[in-house]
Amino acid sequence: MVRITEELVRKRSEHNEREIGTLEEIALHQEEIEKIEHLQNWCRHLKILLLQSNIISKIENLNKLKKLEYINLALNNIERIENLEGCESLKKLDLTLNFIGDLTSVKSLKNNIHLEFLCLLGNPCTDFKSYRQYVVASLPQLQILDSQEILRSERIKALQLFEDVEKQILDEIDLHNGKREKQRKSYSKEGDQSNKEIDEEGEDKSFWSEKTENTPEARIEIANHIRKSKESKNITEETRQKRVIRLFNKDGIPLNVNEAKIDFRFRDDDFNFYVLELHTYKHLDISFIDIDVQPFYIKVLIKGKVFQLTFDEEIKIAEASAKRSQTSGHLVITMPKVNSGGYTAIYTNIQNISLK
Repeated sequence: MVRITEELVRKRSEHNEREIGTLEEIALHQEEIEKIEHLQNWCRHLKILLLQSNIISKIENLNKLKKLEYINLALNNIERIENLEGCESLKKLDLTLNFIGDLTSVKSLKNNIHLEFLCLLGNPCTDFKSYRQYVVASLPQLQILDSQEILRSERIKALQLFEDVEKQILDEIDLHNGKREKQRKSYSKEGDQSNKEIDEEGEDKSFWSEKTENTPEARIEIANHIRKSKESKNITEETRQKRVIRLFNKDGIPLNVNEAKIDFRFRDDDFNFYVLELHTYKHLDISFIDIDVQPFYIKVLIKGKVFQLTFDEEIKIAEASAKRSQTSGHLVITMPKVNSGGYTAIYTNIQNISLK
């Protein structure tokens, strides 16, 4: 279950410098969120709330949002309209492609006197005969229903026929409720198909080939399956990436390795010493650099990643030195050969770094 956490809300509040107390708009779409929570306590000044494309099953915990003007809950698992009475500034409500069958729940919006726009397209209730007439008569403040303007003549007619229309609607709700009960029982018998095995590529072809009804249960199952597929793919990718870095061959001879993928220059100078220049970032703290000099190779850890270089000749470990250019940030390691006659410094404006 994906929860609405403070971290998530702050992440989606970058346009407000991650400040959530003064936030007026937030988009939490496509997060697989199952429950609306915390927002009415953390974001009291919200005017726009975008929660489309999640798997939310109930409208709740929004009553304290007195300034909320627009809620988008399209493509969720909502089956009835409720708990919005406290959103006294609400002007626009989008519930496209949910599972609302209890059309009488639309009456809970009567006290939202500023509500002008309501969209219920793609819900089971829109298939009811006289659906539109019922909504128009129930919500006199509404100006636009399902993106279509409500005409004055349409409202008058809807009010005149309301008594008969309401009886029809109640009968259709009963039929819908019976259908939903069968769907729940059928799903319960089939069990949770999301536990099917997923192949090494994170796919389950048999799952996607099966036919299923469009129900809240099926939508949750699909969301869970997609999540498991992503997790499986991530694990596979991590396994591929976590290959073992070989620093020595089977005979114990050191190998050249550049796991850090860092640019470098290596010189075999006339003064009988090796000079290795690593192009480290200028602002990289030296605490992230670890240098290990050995007679025939040097190993440098840069933020935990290995750079290793081998030599053709033995060096004097005790006389090796490492220095950091304070202008470029480059790391310069000078290593005299055993047969050298000494060396001179070649960099100025430098910072000494200790060696192992």
